[in-house]
Amino acid sequence: MKVFITGASGIFLILHGLVHLLYFAQSWRLFELRPNMVWPNGAWALSHVLGDEATRRLASIALVVAAAGFVAGALGLFIQQAWWRPVVVGSAAWSTLIYILCWDGTFQKLADQGAIGILINVAIAVLPLGQVA
Repeated sequence: MKVFITGASGIFLILHGLVHLLYFAQSWRLFELRPNMVWPNGAWALSHVLGDEATRRLASIALVVAAAGFVAGALGLFIQQAWWRPVVVGSAAWSTLIYILCWDGTFQKLADQGAIGILINVAIAVLPLGQVA
């Protein structure tokens, strides 16, 4: 049973990391996740200081780092390495920071701005997810 939970948790972490790559593609403007979605343009913490173009580039790089962290943590979980948990929790914290800094400051279309990802990150940080001894 523990192997199944570990495997399912690892696959979930990989998939969560891959979703970050979708947001990377959105911010890089490779495609639109939804019609007229302009995330992270208008980011309350970054766009006024850096401008939308630099904010998009910074968000893109940060999202690739978050995705790599989730995938690396999942691989650590699969091979039962003790370091997997801090890597995953750190990736969840980093991801949450990205979405908060890139939020446009409104409470509209929160799902487009990573709100669901933030909820998943909180769950990842507090749930054991196939804890390996």
